[in-house]
Amino acid sequence: MARIKPPNLGEQLGTLGEFIAAQRRAAELSLRQLAEQTGVSNPYLSQIERGLRRPSAEVLQQLSKALRVSAETLYVKAGILDPEDHPATTVETAVLSDVAITERQKRVLIDVYQSFVKENEKDATPPEAESGTTESDSTNPRSPQNKTTNEGE
Repeated sequence: MARIKPPNLGEQLGTLGEFIAAQRRAAELSLRQLAEQTGVSNPYLSQIERGLRRPSAEVLQQLSKALRVSAETLYVKAGILDPEDHPATTVETAVLSDVAITERQKRVLIDVYQSFVKENEKDATPPEAESGTTESDSTNPRSPQNKTTNEGE
């Protein structure tokens, strides 16, 4: 079960606000656009970014959707969840939380990653499942799948 970590308000709110502001800029959203997408007032969002207000879990959830970061990441940044219990574990989470690339670049990277995963899942499918051969075919030396290059047998 997740431990609730008591927040160090001075440090945590500043880093949370800075993180939200960085994510907003990386997503190429104005403060007003993010406020509209989340249903949060522009002044309140500005105060969150400056570390003056502590957002509720519900507001963090709305921000996570608009910024395309996991709510868990914001909860950890806000000091609601213990980071030791909630490390970033997926490629998608890492890509989405990276402030050095644009939203478009994030989408492209995630699409490429997911296509690799699907390709590997397809490659991991047992050959008999793909070709429709049965176990008895694979054990039958006269089966076309088991012909060797020595045709003189």
